[in-house]
Amino acid sequence: MGGEDSSYNNHSKKKKGMCRKARKGSHGFDGDGHNKNQRGGAANVKAKSRKMSTQQSESEPQKPFVRKQIDPETSKYFSEIANLFESNEVDLEERSVICGNALEETRGKEYEISTDYIVSHVLQTLLEGCELDHLCSFLRNSAKVFPGIAMDRSGSHVAESALKSLASHLKNPDAYSVIEETLNEICKVIVDNPIDMMFNCYGSHVLRRLFCLFRGVSLDSSELHGAKSSKVLAERLNLRTSQPDGNNLEIHYPGFPDVFKSLLSGILRCSREDMKYLQVDQYGSLVFQTALKLIAGDNDELLEIIPLILGCSNEKIEDGNRVETNVAGDILESLKENSFSHLMEVILEVAPVSLYNEIFDKIFKNSLLELSLDRCGNFVIQALVSHARDTGQMSLIWDELGAHFRDLLEQGRSGVVASLIAASQRLQSHEHKCCEALAAAVCSENGSRSCIVPRLLFLDNYFGSQNKSEWEWATGSKIHVMGSLILQEIFKFSSDLIQPYIASMTSIKDEQTIEAAKDGSGARVIEAFLGSNAAVKQKRRLVMKLRGHFGELALHSSGSFTVEKCFNASNLTLKEAIATELVDVATNLSKTKQGPYLLRKLDIDGYAARPDQWRSRQESKQSAYKEFCSVFGSSKSNSSKNTFLSDASKDASQADGLKDMRDEIGHRLGFGSSKRYREEHRGTEYEPRKKTLKTKNTMGEVSSEKAVTNKRPFLSGETTGKTGTKRQTKKLRF
Repeated sequence: MGGEDSSYNNHSKKKKGMCRKARKGSHGFDGDGHNKNQRGGAANVKAKSRKMSTQQSESEPQKPFVRKQIDPETSKYFSEIANLFESNEVDLEERSVICGNALEETRGKEYEISTDYIVSHVLQTLLEGCELDHLCSFLRNSAKVFPGIAMDRSGSHVAESALKSLASHLKNPDAYSVIEETLNEICKVIVDNPIDMMFNCYGSHVLRRLFCLFRGVSLDSSELHGAKSSKVLAERLNLRTSQPDGNNLEIHYPGFPDVFKSLLSGILRCSREDMKYLQVDQYGSLVFQTALKLIAGDNDELLEIIPLILGCSNEKIEDGNRVETNVAGDILESLKENSFSHLMEVILEVAPVSLYNEIFDKIFKNSLLELSLDRCGNFVIQALVSHARDTGQMSLIWDELGAHFRDLLEQGRSGVVASLIAASQRLQSHEHKCCEALAAAVCSENGSRSCIVPRLLFLDNYFGSQNKSEWEWATGSKIHVMGSLILQEIFKFSSDLIQPYIASMTSIKDEQTIEAAKDGSGARVIEAFLGSNAAVKQKRRLVMKLRGHFGELALHSSGSFTVEKCFNASNLTLKEAIATELVDVATNLSKTKQGPYLLRKLDIDGYAARPDQWRSRQESKQSAYKEFCSVFGSSKSNSSKNTFLSDASKDASQADGLKDMRDEIGHRLGFGSSKRYREEHRGTEYEPRKKTLKTKNTMGEVSSEKAVTNKRPFLSGETTGKTGTKRQTKKLRF
């Protein structure tokens, strides 16, 4: 999603590692280091001006909300309730009665109490602990001032607490009718003038929470709020498959789809005149992004809504004419605005095939390079390329971008290159040309191809050097995240297409290979190479470079996976060498999170106790793999270039079958299930590794420990240098 408004969450308190604001002099990922106002700069001023003029032209302008002071008696009453609850002397049943009675006291003063900084906290507690009847009564009584409550710094939290409480009651099917009636009352007021809420930091947040309630999605879904999930990046780079219907959201209850459609239709109707300003406003853009995410998969609805959001006519039009040609130029210019670029990414992600094709032809065609070099537009091109539907579109993309790999990398647009390579691999189109163009971008025609991999590993360092012809491995520098991802994609291609990359990988010096293995991003590249269909001999040549350091690597969470990959790619002699090194660190390794699994998987205790029997079991396991591959192996695979231990296969179904068979054989021989371990400790084969840490909720309170995505370097964006500027706002970008 397009970045959570930081002014709402924790009142401008930024979450560590999630701010997209570019630091002065820093380039981060795919940006140019220039700062830009999060709300669209001058365009936002125009938006507010347009909004005001629109409201003034109405025959009956809406009266502003004026909050009166709470009388001392009411303030004292709620203070006593707060003290009573804090004393923990009230049982659950009595607490519910007190909540109901207290909410009755708010009648006629809902706005004043909800927006009071002190009393609003007590009101939140009451709304969370009251019965459904009292909750709905409060919301109906405050319906006329609900937008004002939602747009207030304190009131927005009250509104959100009320919506969360409503969601908790939806577990009871009998509650649906009364909740729907209450929500309809609120929606009638919102539809009268939704513009104010959409432009407001707090109001837009509450509006998005309301959307979630209507669709039966968790109000705290990470797919809709906060930083953009790494799952989207994984999908773009073929590291994770998306849902067939295009919607990855988890539905917790049926929701109110009809009410949601009615509200969304009313908002779009009232926003028609202000659409071009809402597009470039941070909060207005977020409202539309959330709405599109929630209706992803509903093609009929999307075909009506997306053209309106793009500023096209709302008249019924035939297929192929939904996007009006006269607005294409305005859209192209707006794509260079931060907020609208976020919105367009979501549009490209959820758009039905016919509409995507029309957007591609009418808006983006012949403008790909210009947008790719823009600090905001390049992210839109990444989304466009990642969702290309067929080889015809891939050809058009290649014609405009294929000859500019070096320009894109020099300008810090490595994300565009990565997306293009991933699309080539997914569509099986222009694969050879992509591999050749990438190699040429980092290596001169007459230069040694052995430098390809090192230069990609240190993209920012290489392109930032004055004399590129004399550039050498930057010892001690952090490996570039996007460079690592690009190489991981490259090693998915057939070995006959990537021979220069394989040769470069195996020609890296021993000490440099060890340094790469100790870096999280470098370890991923080594794992990708060992999982490719490169020749067995070439894989073992790389494994030999790490000899003497397997014990050290195994003690690191990322290195342990590299050790396992090395073990799988080794012959019996190398496997025994790895086992010997792990025996020496077995005590310390058993104390790490990943250690017990690795020790069990490689049967290190068995090797230490009975080496001869361990060798016999390894030989039996190896023979079983060979027998399986001889019977079920693909006729297309070249036995001289493919190992039965490889985790990668061009045929995904065959690869899954081989892994399952390998797990079964390992289980029968007493080595456990690697598949089960991946599910428990690494997520899935295509998801980032996980670790445990403490997190903060939207109120800034420390929550209990839970598993969260481990911010490995190539997923955290914590790098600096020319090839990696993050765009401003709170969404992590690649």
